[in-house]
Amino acid sequence: MSKNTNRGIQAERLACDHLLAHGLSLIQRNYRCPYGEIDLIMEDRDSLIFVEVRYRTHDSFGSALESITTTKQHKIIATAQHYLQQMKIIDKPCRFDAIGITPKQETNSRIIWLVNAFQLN
Repeated sequence: MSKNTNRGIQAERLACDHLLAHGLSLIQRNYRCPYGEIDLIMEDRDSLIFVEVRYRTHDSFGSALESITTTKQHKIIATAQHYLQQMKIIDKPCRFDAIGITPKQETNSRIIWLVNAFQLN
């Protein structure tokens, strides 16, 4: 397993723990389909939350959240639509959140949770 893959897994665990601590429930990790992947699918009361997790060691080329391009957003939306269709979910409110993680100190990370980060157009 590469160093970047390991960091990605750790970032997703950290993000999941953060969301669980804020009252969300985990539905699924790493949902994959031909359109792409969704890092975390969570539930917040009656809403389904599709979460993109981004980790950056530094902000030299933009922040973790800034790295979620329009193209990536479209892939996440298509993947979410596939998930909803496969699970036969019709009338459940949904939203797309993003979590950006950057190291703050050797043992800590800075977590930014952007609720409703993007929407269907």
